Amino acid sequence: MPDLLSVNNLSKFFGKLTAVFDLSFGVDRGEILGIIGPNGAGKTTVFNLITGDIRPDRGTVIFDGKDMTFDPVYQKCRQGIARTYQIPKPFLNMTVLENLLVGSIYGGGKNYKQSKKKCEEILEKTGLLAKRHVIAGFLPLFDRKRLELARALSTDPILLLVDEVAGGLVEREVEEILKIIHSARKDGITILWVEHIIMAMQRGPDRLLVMNFGRELFSGKPEEAFSSEEVQRVYLGSEEED
Repeated sequence: MPDLLSVNNLSKFFGKLTAVFDLSFGVDRGEILGIIGPNGAGKTTVFNLITGDIRPDRGTVIFDGKDMTFDPVYQKCRQGIARTYQIPKPFLNMTVLENLLVGSIYGGGKNYKQSKKKCEEILEKTGLLAKRHVIAGFLPLFDRKRLELARALSTDPILLLVDEVAGGLVEREVEEILKIIHSARKDGITILWVEHIIMAMQRGPDRLLVMNFGRELFSGKPEEAFSSEEVQRVYLGSEEED
């Protein structure tokens, strides 16, 4: 079966700064691929290139057999690509449920009746159902992180891009995030996950892509990545992290 997502020879330059250079990788259907790397490795830029927030200077993004390199963000969302952001961005004056309804109706293209049922199911799976009528601006960090995931899931994605959702959380909360991620995979969602929390990257992904200076440094099983001397030097060593 072909990759669900194929990134081919992707490059992005910001003036003289090379953010991503000639990067190629694929994500299989049903896989969780983690991306790690030090500060400036180009991880979030890769996400932005895939979702259409920025355009590549070279290379292609093939999703589900279609070249979507230059498709606008809303079109990629309707085709099944959703993402979260490292800093949660809920609609602060809306309730938790209303935040999901926006994603489902405008991102997923569903009507209100379909959306309400689907969103309540997602809130139950993410542990937020009891807080569905709480104004998002009053939520603590852990609940905002869960809401960020839930809102992305409300668009009914085929591919979910997760950007450092475990950052700033305690171990118990990271465990809950892992449960949500694995539950989404069981529901048939393919996941691409950027993260700095080592525990999450050891236990979450099936495979890791390690980046440095916009390039691939290593690709393989998490245990192989974290036992690699080069990965340890670059990611766990003296170089500053995000």
